[in-house]
Amino acid sequence: MKTLSIILTVSAILITPLASLGQTIYADLVVINANVHTGNPNRPKIQAFAVKGRKIAAVGTDAQIKALIGPNTKQIDARGKTIVAGFNDAHVHFLETGQQLSSVDLRSAKTPQEFVQRIRDFAAKIPKGRWILGGQWDHENWTPNNLPTAALIDAATPDNPVFINRLDGHMSLANSLAMKLAGIDKNVKDVAGGEIVRDASGNPTGIFKDAATYYVEKVIPEPSFEEKLEAAEAASENAASFGITSVQDVSAGTTIGVYQELLRRGKLKTRIYGCSPLGDYKRWERTGVRYAFGDPMLRVGCLKGYADGSLGSTTAWFFSPYLDAPNTSGLPMADVTTTMKQNIIDADRAGLQVRIHAIGDRANATILDYYAEAEKADGARDRRFTIEHAQHLRMEDLKRFGGQKVVASMQPFHIIDDGRWAWKRLDPARLKGTYAFRTILDTGGVLAFGSDSPVAPWDPLYGVYAAVTRRTLDDKNPGGWIPDQKITVEETVRGYTVGSSFAEFQEKEKGLLDVGYLADFVILSDDIFKIDPVKIRDVTVLKTVVDGKIVFERK
Repeated sequence: MKTLSIILTVSAILITPLASLGQTIYADLVVINANVHTGNPNRPKIQAFAVKGRKIAAVGTDAQIKALIGPNTKQIDARGKTIVAGFNDAHVHFLETGQQLSSVDLRSAKTPQEFVQRIRDFAAKIPKGRWILGGQWDHENWTPNNLPTAALIDAATPDNPVFINRLDGHMSLANSLAMKLAGIDKNVKDVAGGEIVRDASGNPTGIFKDAATYYVEKVIPEPSFEEKLEAAEAASENAASFGITSVQDVSAGTTIGVYQELLRRGKLKTRIYGCSPLGDYKRWERTGVRYAFGDPMLRVGCLKGYADGSLGSTTAWFFSPYLDAPNTSGLPMADVTTTMKQNIIDADRAGLQVRIHAIGDRANATILDYYAEAEKADGARDRRFTIEHAQHLRMEDLKRFGGQKVVASMQPFHIIDDGRWAWKRLDPARLKGTYAFRTILDTGGVLAFGSDSPVAPWDPLYGVYAAVTRRTLDDKNPGGWIPDQKITVEETVRGYTVGSSFAEFQEKEKGLLDVGYLADFVILSDDIFKIDPVKIRDVTVLKTVVDGKIVFERK
């Protein structure tokens, strides 16, 4: 039997039969007859590969890899199907995604009447007194696009308090019962970084934006530990069905203990890098934990902050006012102009990774400035600051991602969603720097792609479709919205694999299908690199494999 000249990087042992040692070592799993896109530019495509333990141990032709099949080797015949590295969602709210799977779904409600009916139907199925949360509604689906109010849903929910969020997560709707439980009336004051929408008489309408949502959130009962476990397990199962093998949970916080228990029970199918709020940096500093600490399945060490709100809620922070709301340029979060810069510097000095949400051009410019000052204060090192979303930037700021080595953690689905209505809020000059994938790549920046689930669907294939075509959901931009910023299928897949792995300091462990990398991969129904890009949104995942074990298989 011919010996392959491929060595396991972790053990320096040939995976092929070792006759000189009087023993035979075979692969645990082989994948043959495949169209494997490795992600490695030096070896972009292979036909087959072998797995030993949790890592890829050999790559080659069918004949070479078949030589590694032993009596206990599992085999996958891909039948010519396309295989890519497991998708790594660089920005997700993992537990909230699991919770939304069992909540009312309002994302696709096309009218206020449908919105109310879905809430009424859901309320009829749950006990009286239970809160109705989640929702993910979008008033931009309606004509006219008026914000919903408590009065709209009160009759449908007389016995259940409601606090349902807009799909961007930056404003929520409460019914009158929820506001009563929270003690909210016209005398309640607005807070820095938030807004309570009021009627002409000063009474709250039920809409709470950004920091103001705390008024209601503080009276919502905390889910039990077991309820959180159920939600996390549901999220992990659902992730596997979309080929997502890793996530970066930007709102993990104390939920890490839930994930740890799920891992202990053997039910965690998704690798998680969990972030805590930026203000928690002192707690992590005291422990001595630094970025990317932990097991390949569960790691911590990143911190998430917020610079502003969202475009859909008119709380993204811009240099100039909104076209359709000329009285405002958005809302910076309360700490942006007070403690955030110093918190970034101190957290960075403690060796923790900082990731800041910024959507408006002023928010992005401000955070890029803060990152530059942190590097000046703390010295040069591989810190991998990220800006989460990086949606709307001045053209002169786009090149700063490559120049400052800041990762642009972006979500392609938002392009085809926001593109239906963003032109009503932003003038053409500002729109030039919107979801500027092409410019960021061409100026040396790194793109890390994710979904922002449950804010947006977390199907990465739909994200590939969005980045490549930029066709808005209303089909009014068949050639693409801001088409100059289109990127290729290969570049987009790299954003969901290599780029997102880089964002969490794991580019030497995952993101490629090559020797020494974790055996996380996805078998697709169609070759996304050859088909009409418009058809990519219809491609499905046939198998998802994590650590060389099948965690999802489409029947």
